[in-house]
Amino acid sequence: MIRARIIGTGHYLPEKILTNKQLEAFVDTSDEWIRQRTGICQRHMAAPNEKVSDMGAAAAKMALENAGVSPEEIDYVLLATLTPDSCMPSAACRLQYKTGATRAAAVDINAACSGFVYALQMADSFIRTGVHKTVLVVGAENLTALINWDQRDTAVLFGDGAGAVVLRAEEGKRGILTTYTGADGSACDILHVPGGQVMIPLTQEHMDELNLGIVMDGRELYKRAVRAFGEAIEVVLKQAGLTAEDLDIFIPHQANVRIIDSAAQRLGLPNEKVFLNLDKVGNTSAASIPIALSEAVAEGRVKEGDIVLFAGFGAGLTWGSTVVRW
Repeated sequence: MIRARIIGTGHYLPEKILTNKQLEAFVDTSDEWIRQRTGICQRHMAAPNEKVSDMGAAAAKMALENAGVSPEEIDYVLLATLTPDSCMPSAACRLQYKTGATRAAAVDINAACSGFVYALQMADSFIRTGVHKTVLVVGAENLTALINWDQRDTAVLFGDGAGAVVLRAEEGKRGILTTYTGADGSACDILHVPGGQVMIPLTQEHMDELNLGIVMDGRELYKRAVRAFGEAIEVVLKQAGLTAEDLDIFIPHQANVRIIDSAAQRLGLPNEKVFLNLDKVGNTSAASIPIALSEAVAEGRVKEGDIVLFAGFGAGLTWGSTVVRW
């Protein structure tokens, strides 16, 4: 059987770090409040001239190097992001150029925090059906550019960065075993950015409205996220013919430590089987899982033959999960 195997990982985090203590100076919050409710201690912030395509290209180059693959071998570039450089052209096209993947087609995918899993599902489909052999999947976000610092519920959550994986067609048992994705558009307004694009055009009349930043109904999002997270995990394990006991490591979307703990308890997973970097990077949306995966691989937490679970949820609402045999 032909499978899509992850043969290289990479990540990039901007140099600037914003700690909870530093946030206290201009946001009505405290380090204790943030830690207790989210588990976040700090986050990285992109420089003013640093775009999603720049961060994505840095992560992609690391993944390509680790995979031993040249940019010219890439058939397709999938960039998961909700913060592209511009509406047109896609940030994926800019990333393709900056990476040197001159043969590759390129497209953005916006499924918010679930975007990386959505992109993995597409890459897996391309490879299993023989349409493409080598696919670059990147998750990259510049979320701090969307933050309204007067809204403490969202100002404390998000950070910037990028993660990437290289997938290649390979015969055998290793690779993506199965993926699952879902969405519920009736919950669009629970987590959204009201300003910009077509809904509120970029006109002088609407300039004040465009400073709304990320808006969130935290309580409702939490309830729905716990449910969607659990469903995504249960469905994908059933599809793979596995149980939680078969898992070697769980790499979740790094949104909130309480949601992650709830999912781990539901699965009966001990702490040592759950990878967390939320305290250091915050919620990086579509970049969250690939950054965590790259760090886990670098730390030796993911080994050949391991059964790895990814799961995420995000605005839309969207959710998704993937099971991989490493």
